Amino acid sequence: MADLELSADAPACAADGVWLACIECGEQFAPFDDVRYTCDDCDGLLEVRYADPPTWDDFEGRGVWRYAAALPFDAGVSLPEGATPLHDVPRLEADIGVERLRVKHEGMNPTGSFKDRGMTVGVRVAQAVGVDRLACASTGNTSAALAAYGARGGMETLVLLPAGKVAAGKVAQASLHGARILEVDGNFDTCLDIVQDLAGRGEVYLLNSLNPFRLEGQKTIGLEILEQFRDEEGSYPDRIVAEEVPKLTGVQAAGAAPMVEAIDHGWDDTERWDDVETRATAIRIGNPVNAPKALPGIRATGGTAVAVSDEGITEAQQDLASEGVGVEPASAASVAGLRKLREAGVVDANEQVVCLTTGPLLKDPDAAAEAGEDPEPVPGTTAGVLDHLGG
Repeated sequence: MADLELSADAPACAADGVWLACIECGEQFAPFDDVRYTCDDCDGLLEVRYADPPTWDDFEGRGVWRYAAALPFDAGVSLPEGATPLHDVPRLEADIGVERLRVKHEGMNPTGSFKDRGMTVGVRVAQAVGVDRLACASTGNTSAALAAYGARGGMETLVLLPAGKVAAGKVAQASLHGARILEVDGNFDTCLDIVQDLAGRGEVYLLNSLNPFRLEGQKTIGLEILEQFRDEEGSYPDRIVAEEVPKLTGVQAAGAAPMVEAIDHGWDDTERWDDVETRATAIRIGNPVNAPKALPGIRATGGTAVAVSDEGITEAQQDLASEGVGVEPASAASVAGLRKLREAGVVDANEQVVCLTTGPLLKDPDAAAEAGEDPEPVPGTTAGVLDHLGG
């Protein structure tokens, strides 16, 4: 992997101090003169680089675009997004047994997931490069965000979903925002293979996470967590589950855990899982395209990755709900992972931890209903209700 420094002199191809660089061979490219998702020379993943990385003093305003000094543009196609809450969960904190536990609830974004952060930047870049049709493969949240931000930007949107594998609420979001929805006979990875092929043919502008500009918006989650934790706790967290550098900890469902497999075996990339299954539909992915970026990040910060069962995810979803924080199953995986790591002694009792929850419970109401209690039928009288309550 190429050594990509945080600060460097801008190459001739840069535009206003911004350029693209390959994480494998280090080749550099102009950011907006052409559409590219991977390196022309080696097909490696690309990162956005900046000649003058900002300091905390350069940030002003609220939300994602507070961090414009660390983004390719000063403003984007916005609804707006970001500035999501960092919840206290004192009972869960005590139950798991860590010094401090906060939950970053990304379900409070406009379409209900962290994907909005990426789309506000990605759609702005799409405008800059002059495309008119946006596309993605999705397990649901990306399609909802793409459709909403595409509509906001006045652009055509196309989404490919695995047939019968996406929660109805997420499909409804994309539909109402005007996306053209194709239900593919296959899983998410099949959808991504197709949409990447379409993008390679110039038919669409790809806004899955293979697009480096989308990740620029999503990195603001980390900046926001650090600022919020510093301002409210007086220090930075020891560990972010998704000292001055927190340990990055990844959590996957046991039925879809190629990243965990790669960490356990010391691999530089994942091996594709063709058969994946979990009730946490948003993370039902067998071929994570950004593994070559994520794996070094986890290792460099001294973090780890862990697989959790669907039963553990449901328990964590219920635990969060008992604190008033409602999330979809995939979001609860972070808390399930923290509990498992704490029980194994990987996470110490004196750690300060932030768990990232990426979407609200209404993203998957069927799963929420299964995890909750069934309604109790009663007679239509006060006496009948009191009798049922045992009063």
